[in-house]
Amino acid sequence: MQKGTELSAEEKYQLLRDISFKIKDTLDLNVILNLLLDSLKTVIDYDAAGIFVLSEAIDHPDYHFPGQKIGGIAKRGYESTRVESDKMLSEGKGIIGFVINSKESLIIDDVRKDDRYVIGRKKTHSELAVPIIMNDKAIGALDVESDKLSAFNQNHLEILQFFADASAISLEKAILHHQILEKKKLEEQMQIAKDVQSSLLPAHPPEIEGYDIADLCIPTFEIGGDYYDYIRLDDSNYAIVIADVSGDGIPAALIMSAFRALLHSQINSNNNPSEIMSVLNQQIPIVSRKRDFISVFYAILNFKEHICTYTNCGHNPPVLLRSSGKMELLEQGGAALNIIEDAKFDFDSVKLELGDQIIFYTDGVTEVFNSNSEEYGIERLKEIVRESREKSAGEIISNIVESTKNFSGTKLYRDDFTMVVLKRK
Repeated sequence: MQKGTELSAEEKYQLLRDISFKIKDTLDLNVILNLLLDSLKTVIDYDAAGIFVLSEAIDHPDYHFPGQKIGGIAKRGYESTRVESDKMLSEGKGIIGFVINSKESLIIDDVRKDDRYVIGRKKTHSELAVPIIMNDKAIGALDVESDKLSAFNQNHLEILQFFADASAISLEKAILHHQILEKKKLEEQMQIAKDVQSSLLPAHPPEIEGYDIADLCIPTFEIGGDYYDYIRLDDSNYAIVIADVSGDGIPAALIMSAFRALLHSQINSNNNPSEIMSVLNQQIPIVSRKRDFISVFYAILNFKEHICTYTNCGHNPPVLLRSSGKMELLEQGGAALNIIEDAKFDFDSVKLELGDQIIFYTDGVTEVFNSNSEEYGIERLKEIVRESREKSAGEIISNIVESTKNFSGTKLYRDDFTMVVLKRK
């Protein structure tokens, strides 16, 4: 086709096919846009050409230009200049800046007579620029320049607009590709974080003679702030802990991990629940923000004497169901950690008889709501525990899960859902 002539529908289709063929095997934006400029040269005779975009408009680190209003992604024939001395690049002035701001195309027969022109190339006499539109916004401009006066006309403008549209598609494609890669990278990182957090929780309950133990943790997000653990202290004692970090997601998971490490560092040197929580209350501020807090229920089970000694630090009180049918709430303790600097934590002990069972849980179990904004609550939990009293520990958890889901009418939980059931057989 002759350069500068009006393109027929057939020629546009052929040009589009040629461009598509050239760029089909690459997602590299730099390669794509330079191929566009090369193709443009076959239909418009230019001495310089460039694809320029607003730095703020491109969500792509390779095409973001700090300190520049406009960045040149692909260029031909321009002289190298310092960004600070180029008012178009640094401040968004000139023909390019005008076209982007106004969304109007410009044909300049003699740039020396146009006050908007900013010298970017000393040999240039005429210029043609069209906006690059993405989602109804001008994010950049496609520009061609000539050493000749009046080198461009309406036919050239139509052709250039065709290439500007192709540039917009390529930019959008590159941005989308980058976002997909970033999402994949984030998903991979989240999976690693999930695997790491899962490794911090028990793989299965301990096997303790005379006891039936089961547990379950369902995080609302990929990772969460609920924590439970069983720690063998000696031949007669296990520490059992369940905790809930305020908030959710990654911040809560990081604090939970730090809490776990601090707890494990203290357990071997101290067997007093109140003293351990006092020490942790002093240490938690080092690894958390002022607004973060951790509710903790910490117990030591002497499985030979069948005595459970505990302290409750602002946590949902576990339900103790006696074999007689009587229920108790294990509430003795103090405030959640990281709320009161010099908090004191009381402790208490309970004797576990045959058939007695303790249901440990986080607030994600009771703070389940139905369509009428009614809360599942502690009373419904106690009721289902009582109804399931003859079941195994695992079956009790399954019944509670089924009950809460039936109550809310959904299979999803708004908060991390964590339970431990301890039953003396």
